[in-house]
Amino acid sequence: MFALTRPFISTFFDTVRRDARRIFHGRGHLHEGLEHINVDWYPPVLLITAYDRISDEQQIVSLIAEVDIHAQVRSVRLQERFRAGAPSRVLMGEPIETCNVSEGDLLFEVHPGIKQNAGLFLDMRLLREWLIKESTGKNLLNLFAYTCSLSVAAMSGGARQVVNVDMSKTSIKWGERNHALNDQDPRSVRSIPHNLFRSWSRIKQFGRYDTILIDPPTRQRGSFDTEKNYSAVLKKLHLLTVPGADVIATVNSPYLGPDFLVNQFQRYAPDCRLIGEKSAAPEFADKYPDKALKIFHFRSK
Repeated sequence: MFALTRPFISTFFDTVRRDARRIFHGRGHLHEGLEHINVDWYPPVLLITAYDRISDEQQIVSLIAEVDIHAQVRSVRLQERFRAGAPSRVLMGEPIETCNVSEGDLLFEVHPGIKQNAGLFLDMRLLREWLIKESTGKNLLNLFAYTCSLSVAAMSGGARQVVNVDMSKTSIKWGERNHALNDQDPRSVRSIPHNLFRSWSRIKQFGRYDTILIDPPTRQRGSFDTEKNYSAVLKKLHLLTVPGADVIATVNSPYLGPDFLVNQFQRYAPDCRLIGEKSAAPEFADKYPDKALKIFHFRSK
């Protein structure tokens, strides 16, 4: 079955690929019979994520060895997301657990296949490009910052200050390493490794913001539930934004359509008008876009 991905993988490795990218997006339901497979490139690691059993492992090894004409792949790792704990194992090459990858001029530390997320959401590539272009002189608040890839992009684009908020101290430290990888001034990077709902006073200490990023997990046990808690964040926006501030808000749930966020803003943040919707990276094309990642751009009055 995996051999059906051959045209995508072969075409991808026709040239030297220096940047991290999704190669094959089976979860987008555009390739019948392959809905359970994603393939990502975190050079030099090829990560295959399986949401159901893959039986042709030896064929995978043979296929990768054949199409890797520029000898770029040093490790092929299979992560089985259908198993408890999402375990992974090396199918070919070295057991590489950590590497630094590029996306344009940016660098990020990733751990492919070691946890459920490698540390860099490849579908947000276009938003990082937008932040590089639109952040000059801005004070940016990055809520649910994870490993801070968005604030790294903003600093690269000339942001005056970024404030990263995430309840995971491990993720915040990881994000600080990402800022350091890109030689960004640590005095301009503020970290708040605490639960968002107990951090509003601290967030306000760093001034009002020109850009606010709201990119929450769909559900984070004991902390955040998108459907129940998004409104509590939106109610605070009028206390945090300067006039004309950009607010980028996301929802990544198959159960919440695009109307969810629009309605939430109309009800709880009426001073923010909808500017438009931003696209995920084209490699993440989806047969059912209303169930995929949704990124909205609002602007405060």
